[in-house]
Amino acid sequence: MDEIEQDLRGLKTGFFISQVFGLGLVVLMSVWTGHYLGGFAGTSQPDKEFNWHPLLMTVSMVYLYGTGILVYRVLRNEKKRTLKLVHAVVLGSATVLSWLGLKAVFDSHSLANPPIPHLYSLHSWVGLTTVALAVAQWILGLVAFLWPGLASHLRAIYLPLHTVIGSAILLLATATALLGLTEKAIWTLGKKWQTGGAEGTIVNLMGFLLILFSGTVLCLVTKQSFRRLNRPEDQMLLLSESRGE
Repeated sequence: MDEIEQDLRGLKTGFFISQVFGLGLVVLMSVWTGHYLGGFAGTSQPDKEFNWHPLLMTVSMVYLYGTGILVYRVLRNEKKRTLKLVHAVVLGSATVLSWLGLKAVFDSHSLANPPIPHLYSLHSWVGLTTVALAVAQWILGLVAFLWPGLASHLRAIYLPLHTVIGSAILLLATATALLGLTEKAIWTLGKKWQTGGAEGTIVNLMGFLLILFSGTVLCLVTKQSFRRLNRPEDQMLLLSESRGE
């Protein structure tokens, strides 16, 4: 791979800004679900069990996923093996939390009185597709880049696709979250949304932060001068892996 001249100006600032947007989103979602929507519970209170869904999906498929794909940019001075493990752990954690979020919404629908149909909305269709892609991406990443790992030439072919799919998953997760946020706000606020108020403002701010966070992350990922360059120790690691050491 040809090395490119690195200009890292703006990387740290961009990452800091992305974290402000992302953590702000998580905090507002916690306030909305924990206070305005009534808090959290287990299967004994399906309506409150549902509130785990927007919170966990925001934390996992948006914040953790977006932050996870920046690992190779912001921790660029770490060893390649360390970066691979951190990347896999962060995205693996996002995948586990997303499944818990899905369980919460399926339980809340099944246990409601009367039961609510599953997968009837565009939000649910796009969301389930996004999670399925994230799971497949994580498994393929483990196979390709960790254990046992593909041959070096196959990795080189797959890596650009892996990067593009990761960015696409974040975009889909953002779109899904915006659809779900709007759907839930319409159900809970109805016409009150038109009159403003604190809850309506929080909902709108969350939508705005979703776009800003994902947009900032994607700008950092796609800027070529921020890409981590290969190092001599990376080649040594690749050779040892190809020998199965």
